[in-house]
Amino acid sequence: MVTILKSGAPKESIQKVLDKLGSRGPKKGIDAQKYCGVIKFSEDALVLQKRWRDEWE
Repeated sequence: MVTILKSGAPKESIQKVLDKLGSRGPKKGIDAQKYCGVIKFSEDALVLQKRWRDEWE
């Protein structure tokens, strides 16, 4: 879907278009916030990240 906004359009008309777009069906994607803090690591995150990146070499 393409929405065209004219240059210099008033804020009210832009907000009306955005509200109309936001009310279209359910959001797609996942809620990443619910997974925040789920995994607990015993090592420092940076040390793990460096080790995992070095596995490719």
